[in-house]
Amino acid sequence: MDTLIILVAGVFGAISSFYLNNKLQLGGVLASSLIAVIAGGLFHFFPALLNENLTVNIPLVIMGASFNGMATNRVIKRSWIIGVSGLIFSIVYLLTGSFFDGFGGSLGTMAAISIITVYSLDHIRKKLSPSSI
Repeated sequence: MDTLIILVAGVFGAISSFYLNNKLQLGGVLASSLIAVIAGGLFHFFPALLNENLTVNIPLVIMGASFNGMATNRVIKRSWIIGVSGLIFSIVYLLTGSFFDGFGGSLGTMAAISIITVYSLDHIRKKLSPSSI
């Protein structure tokens, strides 16, 4: 159950940041930081809200996935790409543990990997579709 909650938290962090960034025109940095402060504050002030594992990991996942939402809708035209990249971020977070420590910010590195992966796969899919031939 904890894994499912972390996966949903990643999708939420990415989509909510993308929405604040592009629909409400707050900008990428403000949108991401607002999501991170709300998530971090919620679990800081209410640590007994969920179990200790989730209390520690959910704010990190939401903050890291919110980096994906910093993308502009001029580059990422489909919002589902942001949602899937948040999901991929959560999976990478769960599978790697501390592997990315020291890579200039592990959350940012994982966010970059997740959004580049989803964006690239969508781009390749469009190139290989029969309608583009």
